[in-house]
Amino acid sequence: MNPSWLEPRQWFEALQGLESLERLFDAGGSVLVMIALVAAVLFSLALERWWYFRVTHQRERRALVNYWAARRDHVSWSALTLRDVWSRALSRRLRRPLPWLKLLVGICPLLGLLGTVTGMIAVFDSLSLNEVNQARAMADGVARATLPTLAGMAVAVVGLLFTTRLEHIIRREDQKLQDRMARAVEETHA
Repeated sequence: MNPSWLEPRQWFEALQGLESLERLFDAGGSVLVMIALVAAVLFSLALERWWYFRVTHQRERRALVNYWAARRDHVSWSALTLRDVWSRALSRRLRRPLPWLKLLVGICPLLGLLGTVTGMIAVFDSLSLNEVNQARAMADGVARATLPTLAGMAVAVVGLLFTTRLEHIIRREDQKLQDRMARAVEETHA
């Protein structure tokens, strides 16, 4: 029995979409599947970071500012060192997946290049072995060469945009944390 929110025509269209995806993976070869897996991990990490920033980091920052404001000593060397250590620990938790994100962004164009090379090898193989149906074999090889390149570059560009935005947010959050800690101390002494 179909769920009430999907009509049979919509199910049929969804199945056709899956067939299109299957044809895309057939045309792109195994390298395109690897790029899809890397993209899934990359976007999962990005989604996790977005969730962490929106929910957990805001709460931890508020708790740290309140804890700092509740202290009696704000000016001694040990207090300032402790504040610096706490701030760095909070920032480090926000930065934690950044090296992995950068690695995955760097891998995507290389996988695309691998797809190009394997596709060109398939083209030359088919040209040397099969003289009867050269146009079809050549078209398959060119598709196998260009689709992974396109997919790898597209995933890398989106991942690079996210990584750059995350670095900007981390710098802004560091500054915001320092400002709020200083303001909390001023309000406590006022």
